[in-house]
Amino acid sequence: MTALRTVRLGFPDLLRLASHGLRAHPLRVVLSALGIAIGIGAMLAVVGISASSRAELNRQLDALGTNLLTVQPGTSFMGEAATLPDEAPAMIARLPAVRAVSSVGMLDLKAYQHDHIPAIQTGGIAVFATTIDLPATLGAVIAAGSWLDTARAEYPAVVLGSRAAARLGIGARHIGLQIWLGERWATVTGILQPITLASSLDLGVFMGWPAAARYFDIDADITTIFVRAAPAEVENVAALLGKTANPANSNEVQVSRPSDMLAARAAADLAFTGLLVGLGAVALLVGGIGVVNTMVISVLERRAEIGLRRSQGATRAHIRMQFLSEALLLSTLGGGAGVVIGALVTAAYAAVQDWPLALPLWAVAGGLLATLVIGGLGGLYPAMRAARLAPTEALTSA
Repeated sequence: MTALRTVRLGFPDLLRLASHGLRAHPLRVVLSALGIAIGIGAMLAVVGISASSRAELNRQLDALGTNLLTVQPGTSFMGEAATLPDEAPAMIARLPAVRAVSSVGMLDLKAYQHDHIPAIQTGGIAVFATTIDLPATLGAVIAAGSWLDTARAEYPAVVLGSRAAARLGIGARHIGLQIWLGERWATVTGILQPITLASSLDLGVFMGWPAAARYFDIDADITTIFVRAAPAEVENVAALLGKTANPANSNEVQVSRPSDMLAARAAADLAFTGLLVGLGAVALLVGGIGVVNTMVISVLERRAEIGLRRSQGATRAHIRMQFLSEALLLSTLGGGAGVVIGALVTAAYAAVQDWPLALPLWAVAGGLLATLVIGGLGGLYPAMRAARLAPTEALTSA
């Protein structure tokens, strides 16, 4: 009597069996795969958009530099507002590692469209006296018109921050228009683009320090000093700024690094991203439950097929591998669709925001690995249940 030889199922055979089983119920397969695709797509889109946002921030910082420091007056020992000496910018400029210094001082003025607007309706548009090298120090760019030069700094000419121009309803075609500063008119000579590392100045109006003293009789205290240091010496310069700006009361000086605040904001965004990824994981879990449900129903509906295959020599291992392969293939189809969806959403959002596209490979690989794990776990119980069916039981109960 010839002994039965155990037949091994190769990978191509398993793939054909799995695809045949899924094609038998296309609508059910599509709905189950869609649940996984939504979970993977959501997680990948969240990670991709967050990565693209950080890439844009890094691009801006690379362009603007992380070597900008700010010096501001703090508070005295008695809790009163302190001031910086008028000589502070010149003293800071003497430090060997300092590349550029500029300063602004808030004036006791507000900017208006015209002289018929009540003072209470100014909208918080402050006026600053400034040095003419402010754009070079901050990396600010003129959007329209021109910045102050040595001549204009002597007269009531002003340049508007981006938000101040929007509040006043002034655009590029209004260069040369006059605005009211509470005491007299001043001519608009330019408008700045948004300043990334000093966004508080976007809602400001700037005039030369000599003009503030001559035409408005204001000797403004220094509000902020902006310092560009050699990139390799930023920490050393920061440690010396307090004592250099105000040697007598260095404890009344606040030194900060704007790029650190942007990095802190990015860290907060990263924490929020973790929350959204968690929600995507929940959606992926729901998709995994859908796989389990699909495979369990498939086992119940295909008892006759299982019994017939067992009676023709298929072992329990064959049946188990067949249904496990179906679950893995179903999850892989859903995961692949999810990766495509997530990548398209990320690319579209990055294009709309004009960000560089950043789609981490670890997120793509992790998403696909997660689908395989979900498919394996989701198909394990139905596969084992199908393998436990005896041939006679499967055929008689079908």
